[in-house]
Amino acid sequence: MEFKDTQAIYLQIADYMCEQMLLDKWKPEDRIPSVRELAVQLEVNPNTVMRTCEYLQQYDIIYNKRGIGYFVAAGASRKIKQLKKEQFMANELPQFFRSIYLLDVELDELKTHYEKFKKSHFK
Repeated sequence: MEFKDTQAIYLQIADYMCEQMLLDKWKPEDRIPSVRELAVQLEVNPNTVMRTCEYLQQYDIIYNKRGIGYFVAAGASRKIKQLKKEQFMANELPQFFRSIYLLDVELDELKTHYEKFKKSHFK
C-alpha cells in the first residue's frame, strides 16, 4: 500500500479496512486478518495497525474477541457510510463548493459528469 503524506497512516489503513467491508470482502461477523498479518501485508509497524483497530472499535465498526481477534461488527457498512459522509461533508465538500463557485460550474453540468462517472466506474 502506498501512503500519502496528507493523512495519518493509521487513518489511511482505516480507509483501506473500511473499503474491504464496503466491498463485502470482509462481511459482518467475519474475522479480519490479525494485526500482525495486516502489518506484514501493508508493510507497517504492528502498533500502527493496532491504533487503526482501536480507532475502528471506537466507532463500533469492528470488535475484539479477546484471544481470537477482531471481527466486523453487525451494521459496519451503515456505520462506515455514516462516518465517511460526515467527514466528507465537513472536510471535502466546502472546498468542492468553493471550486465549483470559482469556476462557474453549474449543478446540471456536475450531474452529467457524475452520471458518466458512475457508468464508467460502477457497472
